[in-house]
Amino acid sequence: MRVQGEAYRTIWPRADGAAATIIDQTKLPHAFVTTDLGTCADAEHAIRAMLVRGAPLIGATAAFGVWLAMRRDASDTALDEAHRLLLAARPTAVNLRWALADMAATLGPLAPSARADAALARAVALADEDAAINAAIGDHGLAVFRERWRAKGERGPLNVLTHCNAGWLATVDWGTALAPIYKAFDAGMPVHVWVDETRPRNQGAALTAWELLNHGVPHHVVVDNAGGHLMRRGQVDLCITGTDRTTAKGDVCNKIGTYLKAVAAADTGVPFYVALPSPTIDWTLDDGDDIPIEERAAEEVTRVTGRTDGGALATVALTPAGSPAANPAFDVTPARLVTGLVTERGVCPASTEGLAALFADRAA
Repeated sequence: MRVQGEAYRTIWPRADGAAATIIDQTKLPHAFVTTDLGTCADAEHAIRAMLVRGAPLIGATAAFGVWLAMRRDASDTALDEAHRLLLAARPTAVNLRWALADMAATLGPLAPSARADAALARAVALADEDAAINAAIGDHGLAVFRERWRAKGERGPLNVLTHCNAGWLATVDWGTALAPIYKAFDAGMPVHVWVDETRPRNQGAALTAWELLNHGVPHHVVVDNAGGHLMRRGQVDLCITGTDRTTAKGDVCNKIGTYLKAVAAADTGVPFYVALPSPTIDWTLDDGDDIPIEERAAEEVTRVTGRTDGGALATVALTPAGSPAANPAFDVTPARLVTGLVTERGVCPASTEGLAALFADRAA
């Protein structure tokens, strides 16, 4: 995707082979800053501190983190330690575990002298695969958008509501939930996006809005609690979100607040879709209640950072001093509330049978 006309991915190996470079998402939308990751510990910090975020990008960053570890020490002990360190960085997104397992399977049989080069090649391949998967999700999602556009009589813009950031910043390129939006816009379909601010980290207001602004897609940022109101008034034609982990029967774990949007959509008859790359499916789990829910720092709830009218960045307190805050980062939307799952292989019902029909090779 593009930033001020220049093509970017969210992570790439530096030309001299000494580091991986990322876009520091904690600096957006007020500054566009790239940062080099020179060690496995740098990659772990980037994941844990959310310099990178979004399930697919977390997985890709972990793969590059293994490469960075192998550059310094390619022993079995170092490979195991890199796996352990990176796996503990974030508990909810299954892509992290999937990418590390892939790297271990690739590197484990090799002699230590061959591991660094093989690790870089595999990390780059995983990044390329993610970009291709998300482009395919965009194509299948575009078909859904066109169907809804025809059902609307092709009058006025297609109004899409999304939650959190599931754009190219959450992946290597294209994004998941935003990929169909970009495809529709580029195809000339009039599309308008309601962007949930997505408290507490405001990934919608800070990241999704920044992406759409750079791409020229019409949008409005709304407070999280506006979604139900907009749906009841007929101002939302469909909802689409991403997911950090989806169970084998179609339960969806995503940014906190997704469940409430799905409930409102079900009550108002608005289709609710989830866009997911297949590495996000956890075939070992059936019940979404078994997904570990990350509890993040209370400060994300009690404080907020923004730019003042004078141009300076400032962090301010939102709550009374001494008031405790809880911060569950994700919630689970039951499969029964999901209209369909948009994957790189097509669209299917959110069910065991639906997923198995598209991914028989993996469901087994």
